[in-house]
Amino acid sequence: MDVFGGNWAGYEEKIKASWNETVGEGIGVIAGDLSWGMNFRESEKDIDFIKALSGTKIIVRGNHDYWWSSISKVREAFGENVYALQNDATRFEGVVFCGTRGWKVPERRWVQKSEDKKILKREVLRLELSLQDAHKKRVDGDKLVVVMHYPPFNATRDDSDFTKLMEKYNVDACIYGHLHGKGGRNDLLVEKSGIKYYLTSCDLLDHQVAKIVL
Repeated sequence: MDVFGGNWAGYEEKIKASWNETVGEGIGVIAGDLSWGMNFRESEKDIDFIKALSGTKIIVRGNHDYWWSSISKVREAFGENVYALQNDATRFEGVVFCGTRGWKVPERRWVQKSEDKKILKREVLRLELSLQDAHKKRVDGDKLVVVMHYPPFNATRDDSDFTKLMEKYNVDACIYGHLHGKGGRNDLLVEKSGIKYYLTSCDLLDHQVAKIVL
């Protein structure tokens, strides 16, 4: 990642130190783009890096995670203490986590390509499957967190099929990434219709762990 500028210098050690100190034996979330590798062999060092972090890890696929094949192979590669979300949910310590990769939602004055519409429709379906599973596992008093890679709304934070689903299922917070560098979309916390939306791209956080308040 160093090729993207000086703000990425030493990022791996910064992430590791912040994670182990902040997460400890608790729960941490990584919202996609876990490795540049094209297959499991090329991603082995990155997988080992994540496995070695402290606590329980919740992960989803990002748009650059080409190595991510079948969910069974992903879960086998990570083993214990890492839970990869795909069309389902998991519950830890009074919090239910669910989610999907997501996709680009329509912007104002922008004509969405047919292929983007197709992928977006599929990702909305996957989020609903995940939320349905979360609903089954959720008990009274539990908080519900959605993890996505793509932002669930456009640059003007208009309602989307993603946000409508989250409101329908009474989600408490959504954690996402994907956005990098400087721009008008980089608010680290947005509250919309009672849901907290946390942007957690590591360069925007100076490679420090963000604390999610539920």
